[in-house]
Amino acid sequence: MAKTNDLILKTMTVLIAFILFGFAVNLFFAGHNEPGGGFIGGLMTAAAIVLMYMAYGEKAVNKVLPVNYRTMISVGLIIAIATGVGSFLFGQPLLSQTYDYFHVPIFGEVELATALLFDLGVYLTVIGVTMTIVLTISSDR
Repeated sequence: MAKTNDLILKTMTVLIAFILFGFAVNLFFAGHNEPGGGFIGGLMTAAAIVLMYMAYGEKAVNKVLPVNYRTMISVGLIIAIATGVGSFLFGQPLLSQTYDYFHVPIFGEVELATALLFDLGVYLTVIGVTMTIVLTISSDR
């Protein structure tokens, strides 16, 4: 078996994954007011995780990031469905949005919208589905 020197890949993965995670967070929080949100943020996060799997291998990433992606799919779907159906409790149509401003000690006035909770559900679902597909395809079983 040939031995590879993947030092450059491992070194660059740290920088690139950090940039991808930062961009994913930016897209996630900008999403309920502008294009983006949970779906594209989830894809960017999954791309960063796949890059880490490619550079460091499955065992190393699973040590650092011990996540069950199938459970993540379930949690994401529950959050998204509960947010969408929750509007029925207030006599509003499906997926109706509301927001309010809250005072957070460090950040000051912060807007919290139900669209952000829906995006969180989509975000978790997209990461879970993408990683389940990629890890299933790449498994040796």
